[in-house]
Amino acid sequence: MNSGARGDGLRILVVQDHPLLASAIAKILETELDLSVRGIVRTGAEAAVVALREQVAVVIMDFTLPDMSGPGAAAAIRSAMPDVAIVFHGAEESETALLDAIDAGAIAYLTKAATADHIVEAVRRAGRGEVLIPVALFAKAILRQRTVQTERRDRERLAAGFTARELDVLKLLAQGLDTHAISQRLGIASHTTEWHVRHVIEKLGVHSKLQAVIAAARRGLITLDQP
Repeated sequence: MNSGARGDGLRILVVQDHPLLASAIAKILETELDLSVRGIVRTGAEAAVVALREQVAVVIMDFTLPDMSGPGAAAAIRSAMPDVAIVFHGAEESETALLDAIDAGAIAYLTKAATADHIVEAVRRAGRGEVLIPVALFAKAILRQRTVQTERRDRERLAAGFTARELDVLKLLAQGLDTHAISQRLGIASHTTEWHVRHVIEKLGVHSKLQAVIAAARRGLITLDQP
């Protein structure tokens, strides 16, 4: 929804799952002559549309939304509007939440305990391009990104050593299927399945089907909850 805001001032979008809190934030901001709330929305999908339509400069983003995570919504908005400033305002206070927000492009993170003055100041500073998150947290976020990238490359390198059929067999082993059931599922002979299983075990450097499943899961090759 549009807040009926003034057309001048720093253009702001409020993305908040709780309508009463969203209205309260908007009212706080609208008391400032240099701030203009261009919309209030509840979902990430709405946020992406309204942010682009209203060409907002700052988005105040809840961490948890009905249709997706706040970081997911922020990333979607920034993919179309890379210069928009994201200020998170959420109940999550863990370091993991902060790092997720940073990964999504946040330049400020306010807890639900933030005062009206803190919210206004953060929005203004975000509009000026200032970063309000400690440098140490940015360093941790960068390190985490590098770790994730390294793990992804390792998984890709490991997966490249297996044939597509071997990976199929490995995934079905993880679902608890025996050799006969795997053969039926894939439409191949039992001796062919046994040959694939033997190769999977050898390539993972283990000695049993169970060990192969555990090793593959630990190294990110499969997930144990996949259908």
